[in-house]
Amino acid sequence: MKSLAPVSVGLEHGKTVHVEAVNVGYIAAALLLFWSWTWRSAVCTVWCGDPWELLEFLSRMWCWRLTGLFNVPCRLSRSTSHRSAWLPGYRKIFSAAAARWHHTAPESLNCVWQLHGDHLELRYANTLMRFDFVWLRDHCRSASCYNTKTNQRSLDTASVDLGIKPKAVRVDETTLFLTWPDGHVTRYGLEWLVKNSYEGQKQQVMHPRILWNAEIYKQSQIPSIDCQSFLETDEGLKEFLQNFLLYGIAFVENVTPTKEDTEILAERISLIRETIYGRMWYFTSDFSRGDTAYTKLALDRHTDTTYFQEPCGIQVFHCLKHEGTGGRTLLVDGFYAADQVLQQAPDQFELLSKVPLKHEYVENVGGCHNHMIGVGPVLNVYPWNNELYLIRYNNYDRAVINTVPYDVAHRWYTAHRTLTTELRRPENELWVKLKPGKALFIDNWRVLHGREAFTGYRQLCGCYLTRDDVLNTARLLGLQA
Repeated sequence: MKSLAPVSVGLEHGKTVHVEAVNVGYIAAALLLFWSWTWRSAVCTVWCGDPWELLEFLSRMWCWRLTGLFNVPCRLSRSTSHRSAWLPGYRKIFSAAAARWHHTAPESLNCVWQLHGDHLELRYANTLMRFDFVWLRDHCRSASCYNTKTNQRSLDTASVDLGIKPKAVRVDETTLFLTWPDGHVTRYGLEWLVKNSYEGQKQQVMHPRILWNAEIYKQSQIPSIDCQSFLETDEGLKEFLQNFLLYGIAFVENVTPTKEDTEILAERISLIRETIYGRMWYFTSDFSRGDTAYTKLALDRHTDTTYFQEPCGIQVFHCLKHEGTGGRTLLVDGFYAADQVLQQAPDQFELLSKVPLKHEYVENVGGCHNHMIGVGPVLNVYPWNNELYLIRYNNYDRAVINTVPYDVAHRWYTAHRTLTTELRRPENELWVKLKPGKALFIDNWRVLHGREAFTGYRQLCGCYLTRDDVLNTARLLGLQA
């Protein structure tokens, strides 16, 4: 005869009643009585699993009844050596067969689940999650559905029946098991489900950051990274990238002031993104390109290449020579300013994240002829958690606003004014003097830059980097990016 495991009955305060293992032969008669009792119809209604599991389930109910009706001696213990289905309030479960919760008793976190007509509802680690059945089949990590060597899906998603529903569901301490109509079994770790569910993602931050104004940044005393350490050690590179990811800017010192050495520096973390300005560029005040940057005039805060459909992710500046006065570089954390708008006027933040704008660059100077157009809102957020990931702000290159009706346009101007006011607050402005030997990396999706007017000869070199490659380098070093 098959023996049943010790029965664990959940009580308050973490205690457990243990009724010692019993042989099926001894309880058969009692189970028959129990079967004919008032629970019979309810049990038949909800059970669709293995017969032995049904027998174990009934024995648990029988033991429960015995402890209450016949005062069976029980040991109260906090032991967790035997785990099984935890069914608190089972009378309530049986009284409404249409709303059935199923429970497990992990060591520290309870897990309950319930099947609905088109989805599975699961509560674990203080998170209530809902999973579409097709989603659960599509994300199966079994050997036939997912290639762990390439980390790619093998399952043809289009072959999954859109009306699919599991025929059996089981949950143990760590894993959800789903059996599908064709007999295929899918297993999900509960922690994996929390991390990858929509509800779990809403609570997570994609990119950890430290928002700053000038005072916050100065008090942080972020060190520059020595060029040799940056180029030759993973520790130096990792420290640099950690600073860059958190603050959106980072410096490398003791760089040989040449374009070639600056190029070597840039290639340490990313491929260089070639654009209409070339791969590596020099610029001075000779107006060799149709851009205000190629003058001695002051430049207001802005992000670059807003007229690209995907603005350049990272910008590198290295001042090679300056024989004159002025020319300090202005840096403003656009995310800090946007967060101030979110706190003060959330409706304006939302408007700035939804109104699409055109940005345009038209150039006809010398042999350079370009006409670039990029479209997107000023603020770009992930829709599932409202996390800001890109600010597109450039009053020089913003094109005609013709993507929204007049009343929305007026509200947009109001919201834009609120953001501009934050960006222009003196306490939010970090001024730095770029000198030969000190290279600056700027997150062009976050930090706005500008400069004060200058005199004399000033020569800078630099480039744009592909954002994906920078983040890839950071992840390979174990950073969250």
